[in-house]
Amino acid sequence: MIDHAHDLASVRDATERLLTAVAKLDNASLAEPSRLPGWTRGHVLAHLARNADALVNVLEGRPMYASGETRDADIERDAPRPLDVQLADVRESGACFQETGAAPADWTRTVELRNGVTDSASRVPFRRWVEVELHHVDLGVGYELEDLPAEFTEREIEFLAQRFSGHPDVPATRVTDGTRAWSTGREAAEPEVTVSGAPADLLGWLAGRRGGAALRATGGALPKLPPL
Repeated sequence: MIDHAHDLASVRDATERLLTAVAKLDNASLAEPSRLPGWTRGHVLAHLARNADALVNVLEGRPMYASGETRDADIERDAPRPLDVQLADVRESGACFQETGAAPADWTRTVELRNGVTDSASRVPFRRWVEVELHHVDLGVGYELEDLPAEFTEREIEFLAQRFSGHPDVPATRVTDGTRAWSTGREAAEPEVTVSGAPADLLGWLAGRRGGAALRATGGALPKLPPL
């Protein structure tokens, strides 16, 4: 059972880690490329702020974004801002998300995200936690996949395995870190391939942050995953 209050606290802690790290940068550093193709660090921070606003919309029953074009335009508009403005925006938008999440609500209700995707309201805080943690890594400021909380890594591996479950372009795959195992890909009586490795490397592969060179695939080649 999803504990949304626990996840909200985890989001708050993750946001503070990110803000502390970003506060050590300068304006020139924000204009440098992030690890996401075509995005500077400023783009990543602008996206994080606007994503917090968007998830407030979700929790309050409004469309997540007015449109995909509006989402992209807002990020482009906000990306060049100086460090102090970026920090204040991420902090204030994050606080608004926390305030909305703390309000009494039916957390069992179904909410709609982008592109017609639906989910339980109770999972929205975890989705925000994913945004903050992975984009902290994407900033390229010394926070790596190995630094992520163990609980987060395990849950995100499970979440992404579920996301690719049943996908016709992904072979039936068993994913394991040697202790735990997850199933993903096409439905089959037996897995076609087993992918094993360290949790951080498994997460990096599933989340499109690492190519999988550190993983071991048996029974077939390492599956090529579709973009998230």
